[in-house]
Amino acid sequence: MKKYFLLQFLILISIFGWAHPVPNSLLIFDIKEKTIKAEFQLPLSELELAFGKSLISNPQLSLQNYNTELKNYILEHTHIYGENGQLWKLNIVKMEIGKAEQSYTGIYNQLEVYLVWNIPEKESNRKFTLRYDGIVHQVINHQALVSIRQDWDSGKVNNQAAEIGVISMNTEKNIVYPLKINLSEGSNWKGFKSMVFLGVEHIVEGVDHLLFLLVLLLPSPLLVNTKRWSSFAGIRPSLIKILKIVTGFTIGHSITLFLGAAGLIHIPSQIVEILIAVSILITAVHAVRPIFPDKEVYIASLFGLIHGLAFAATLTNLNLSPGKTILSILGFNIGIEIMQLFVVVMIMPWLLILSKNKDYTYLRISGALFAFTASVFWIIERVTNTPNLITQKLMLLPNYANYIIVFLISLTILQLLFKDKKIKNWVSK
Repeated sequence: MKKYFLLQFLILISIFGWAHPVPNSLLIFDIKEKTIKAEFQLPLSELELAFGKSLISNPQLSLQNYNTELKNYILEHTHIYGENGQLWKLNIVKMEIGKAEQSYTGIYNQLEVYLVWNIPEKESNRKFTLRYDGIVHQVINHQALVSIRQDWDSGKVNNQAAEIGVISMNTEKNIVYPLKINLSEGSNWKGFKSMVFLGVEHIVEGVDHLLFLLVLLLPSPLLVNTKRWSSFAGIRPSLIKILKIVTGFTIGHSITLFLGAAGLIHIPSQIVEILIAVSILITAVHAVRPIFPDKEVYIASLFGLIHGLAFAATLTNLNLSPGKTILSILGFNIGIEIMQLFVVVMIMPWLLILSKNKDYTYLRISGALFAFTASVFWIIERVTNTPNLITQKLMLLPNYANYIIVFLISLTILQLLFKDKKIKNWVSK
């Protein structure tokens, strides 16, 4: 009878143990041409059970005390074999304690391990086998989720990890099966196409780049009279000026995008980001009072050089061959231009119409003051390396793009209906 109750007790404990949600390990891979890099995120509570020594009571001290033993544990339970069965050499770059949160577990401590495999000659980075049983070999309900975060040939360049497999214990056979990774469907076309989309995404999310371009275009339909912005210049002159500004900005950022991505020029990112904010501040002042009239194309080209360095930073971590670097630069630049032209086409027709009326001054100055304020807070943030409330709110601006366009269209309709009775004369100019 006692044995019966003991068996029931063990079964209940087992059931509750399985029902209790436990965090998974995350094995995140970056596929390069000559190396494979990985970041392993191992929950300390689960690692402690498998490792056999206390880790969670004082994580930092435990990492210090057991650093060598933890490295050996990772090396013992992590192997990659090439397509021909050759074992690839593994190096552990660093280990640190971090915090993580999974939707069903809450916040917990984890061991973050950064690893690098050098791909042997004549071996491919497209097909290999991962043999990993860390934690899983002792904690049978644990899982390791394997994902690819970067792989140019497969079109993964935006650092958003995509899960490709799960490693867990096969409880029937008491074995952990290796995970065969096949990335053979990758191609130069997929890589190039992903860079085009990345360029588009970079402009959509790059509020500072867009704000610089739009504020530079704000006064572009106007003439200058006695060092002040004056009346509407006309459709044809305005379009030519807009085309020159956009072209100048494109040429400028294309030059430094190539030089930066190719590793021929390097300026610390903090300095680049500060200069971008300064470029917005200067163009905002120009939108209120012309400080470089009829020279906007040169200013756009000059500041385009600075913005191009920021664009290049996106490509420098891909570690591509010269051929794929060129394809990446081309694709990324095409994506940037597609998005820039889309924004210009969506905004400028309404600004051209509105600039015919003297009330356009209020819109121009309001836009300039907004950009000036944004640039000041960006400069503060980038000098101090401390985000502030204003810059955090500015990052949400793309979410309101549709409302901005609707606002401009509404202003245009009101102007045409109530204020501008000489539409035919305006169109004929």
